[in-house]
Amino acid sequence: MSYEVVSAYTLLVGDVQGGPPTVSVHTTADDAWRALDREVRERCGMRPRPRRRTNEEAATRFANAWRAGDPESRFWNITVHRLPVPMPEIARSAGGYATPSRT
Repeated sequence: MSYEVVSAYTLLVGDVQGGPPTVSVHTTADDAWRALDREVRERCGMRPRPRRRTNEEAATRFANAWRAGDPESRFWNITVHRLPVPMPEIARSAGGYATPSRT
C-alpha cells in the first residue's frame, strides 16, 4: 500500500476571559488565514473583510494587534499538519492495470 501526504491546517483562537477557544480545520493555508482574519474581526466587532484574497502578513499583523490588547489572555495559532493517507492499489495486475471484464 502506498501513501499520499495531504496537508491540513488548524486554527486556534481564544481569549481566556471569553470562554472556550475556537478551533477549526482547513484544507488550504489561504482558508486558514481568511478564517483567522474573520474570527478576529468578529471578536473586535468589526465588519467582515470584502471577498478578496487575504494576505498572510496582513492577517498576522491584525491578529497580533488584537492579541496585544490583552497578551496574557488572548492567543491564536495556525499549525500545518502533514497527514499520510493510505492509497490502496486497486485492480493492479502483473503487467500493469487490469481492465474490467465485460459480462
